[in-house]
This record gives sequence, structure tokens and C-alpha cells, in this order.
Amino acid sequence: MRVVIAEDNVLLSTGLELILNSADIEVAAVVTEGPALVAAVERHAPDAVIADVRLPPTFRDEGVRAALAVRRAHPGLPVLVLSQYVERVYARELLAEDAGGVGYLLKDRVSRVGRFVEDLRRVAAGGTVMDPEVIAQLMAGGGAGGLASLTAREREVLSLMARGLGNGEIGRMLCVTDNAVHKHIGNIFAKLGLPVTDGGHRRVLAVLAYLGA
Repeated sequence: MRVVIAEDNVLLSTGLELILNSADIEVAAVVTEGPALVAAVERHAPDAVIADVRLPPTFRDEGVRAALAVRRAHPGLPVLVLSQYVERVYARELLAEDAGGVGYLLKDRVSRVGRFVEDLRRVAAGGTVMDPEVIAQLMAGGGAGGLASLTAREREVLSLMARGLGNGEIGRMLCVTDNAVHKHIGNIFAKLGLPVTDGGHRRVLAVLAYLGA
């Protein structure tokens, strides 16, 4: 796998390179600005992009805007966004597409090297990865509506769904049967007024879109 990194913090970008190289993932380029990310993607045709939400010159949304731009130019290009804080608007915007291959992690998750590499590989394979803190804040912003009616176990299942886990993985983590997971998911979609579907990332995006509404 080859990736392009857009990160202006030299220590973090250097650390990312070391982590990825040790996992046999090639870093094709490291850039520090949005336009340079777009150019690097055109030049290197990477398998995935890792981008900081905020890049020079204004440190507002240049990184995520560039990530969305390369997604538009190359539909389905996997993008993993890193952020210092939870940016609800950007998280929802990134998840608005129904193409999969997206991730949103807080930067402190990078220190958990094994999990970070696993998350990157999941995104590169077309999955969806969300930082637990992002999920929690999106859920908190979803209002009292359908979320208020979810049981504690259903909220737990929803959180694991949003992290990109499949039914089997959720069952193993919660020590319950696949049938129990399927029932919980059916209840979640019913309570949130969403159509029941077995689609992988589509169900995650549908739930998160509702939570962020």
C-alpha cells in the first residue's frame, strides 16, 4: 500500500512515516498544504490519503477541504482524516458520501500504533473508521428523539457499528450471538426511523448522518 500524508507538524509527520514504514506501508509523499496534497495525489496515485483537518495558511479547514477535493476527483479514494479536536461539521461532511473508505481519528490515537495501522488498512479496504470520541459527540449532538429510546446495549452496538465493525466482530466483542447483534441492529434502525439494511459502511453512514442532523 502507498499513502500520501498531509501534515504540517514535522514531529507528527515523521512519526507517521516511521510507523507506516515499519508496517511495510510506503509513504509516497509528505506535504504541508492543501494544494500540495491535491498535486501529490495526481502525481503518485496513492492507495490512501492521511490528512490533517487544519493546514496552513489559515489552519482552519484546508486539510479536510483538500481531502474532499481529491475524493471528488478520484471517487472512492480512501481518506483518513486526523484532527486535534472533534470537528462535528467536518466529520459529518466527510461521512456524507456513500462511497466508504473514510476515517476520522483524533491525533492522540496515532500513539496506539497497532490500532492505528489496523484502522488505516480498514479505511484503505473501503471501510469506515470513527474515533470513539467523535462518535460520542455526534451522538450527544443528535438530540433526544430516537436516540433517547435506545437501550444501553443498543448504544454500545451503535458505537461499534460506527467504528466499522461487522456483526461478527461486534458479537465477539460483546460476547453475544450473531442473532442477538442482528436483533439489536434491527431495533436501532427501527427506533431511529431508518431502513433496515445489511450494507456495511452504508448502515454506518446512515446512522451517523442521522445523529449529526
